[in-house]
Amino acid sequence: MASAYANPLKSDTPGPSAPGRLAQWLQSPSAEVWGKFLLALVGLGLAFAAALFSTVSRDAGNVWATVILASTSLLLATLVGLVTVPYLARRIAVERLRESFDYDVTRSGIVYVLVTLVIGIAALNTGNNLLYIIVAAMLAAILVSGVVSAWVLRWLELDVRLPEHLFAGRAVHGRIVLRNPRRFLPSFSIRVVSTRKKRKKAVKQWQWEATTFAFPFNRPSDQQWLRLPDRRLRRVTVLPPPPGIFQGMAYFPFIPPQAEVAADLALKFDQRGRYREDSFGLATRFPFAFLTKTRHVSLPREVLVYPRIEAAEQIADILPRVRGEWESFVRGRGADLYRIREYMHEDSARHVDWKATAKSGSLKVREFAREDERKVCIAFDNPEPALISERAYEKAVDLTASLAWHFSKQEAEVSYVVPGRPRTRDLHEFLAWLAVIEPGTRGPAASGAGNSASSGDALRDMGLGTTDDYNIVITARSRAGLPAALSNSSCFVPVGDQIPSRRVAP
Repeated sequence: MASAYANPLKSDTPGPSAPGRLAQWLQSPSAEVWGKFLLALVGLGLAFAAALFSTVSRDAGNVWATVILASTSLLLATLVGLVTVPYLARRIAVERLRESFDYDVTRSGIVYVLVTLVIGIAALNTGNNLLYIIVAAMLAAILVSGVVSAWVLRWLELDVRLPEHLFAGRAVHGRIVLRNPRRFLPSFSIRVVSTRKKRKKAVKQWQWEATTFAFPFNRPSDQQWLRLPDRRLRRVTVLPPPPGIFQGMAYFPFIPPQAEVAADLALKFDQRGRYREDSFGLATRFPFAFLTKTRHVSLPREVLVYPRIEAAEQIADILPRVRGEWESFVRGRGADLYRIREYMHEDSARHVDWKATAKSGSLKVREFAREDERKVCIAFDNPEPALISERAYEKAVDLTASLAWHFSKQEAEVSYVVPGRPRTRDLHEFLAWLAVIEPGTRGPAASGAGNSASSGDALRDMGLGTTDDYNIVITARSRAGLPAALSNSSCFVPVGDQIPSRRVAP
């Protein structure tokens, strides 16, 4: 697994030279921040100088110079406030968000604070110096706990490595890597946790959104002579976040200085689709477990979970029928005997089976399975939302993925197609399409055909009858809705609440 992913914490290539580092720094966001900061200093310095000279002009009795210099000072200060201050404030807010800490008081911390409070009250009532010393030591322990826990968490580098291919219902292992870049200070008792808020229902929230202030109000946009960027406060519905990747916890008891430690991460996804994690948390209770301090680490990770791949035993009622009809379609000249049948006038005499002819009293010929044209196309006829239930739809997607996985291991040329997508021979690309497909959706049009060329019939748009491939079509259509033109070159696998085991005839 580690070979499939690059480690961003290590690099075998030598570092760039000094001019190269300078060029990289000039293109980095830090250079832009420093440029804005220096621009703000220059602007404020000019504004301050203009204000001083306006004061001197006022004392000298020069009214016009005073007005011009004071106006210039005010204009420069306003420009600095509008251009540089909001940008720097946003950058500071982002940096603080990246290094933000959450504090959760533990049960032992609550007990410790209550005991400290009781001893403090007793010290005030009795005036005993020993009690004052005890209270001071206990308060110092709280302060030391906060400072040391922050030191333990700060500057740690986190990396989460995930497998490239994931399937629903199958347990896999990822890897969490923590690196301590500090030269002398180790870290103790670090836990990697998920910071995702567990919210399952949509909620109403007030949010600022960008808008445009226009005047006059009731005129078209091309007739409004004043248009300025503005913001307004609206109450919007916030949907629950998509499911996250990381639900458990990884514990690292000790991380030495300038060392890297790793832990396996057990992953299992019950449903297909996209899973995303925007940030992770580094939590610790070190040194006294008075509180749990969590540092948020911005580390976006996204995985695509393929549909379930059922074993051959679980689709045993479909595979024999599909394979039998496929072999019947590709019968012809080859090395594998397919069947012995009656002689027809277009058959060659060299294929006559004389033993079978002597036994039956009529001419018999051998028919062979054709090896050079074993081509099959797996097609998913994406049904409309109201055609089948959600459970039946997920079973249809899983069945399509299972058939594609099974036939990809056969000695044949296998292609895959879904509505609105170009035909592909890449199995993982097809599984990625099935991972995010929804009922009735149509993806981007196939290459070389625009959306206007779509006929509205998914089976016709997929071009199943234009090749010599044998088509295995997973469909939820009724028997009357199946095209008769594909009956000789296709096997229709019906899906619904129950998948029958017999072929659907056109």
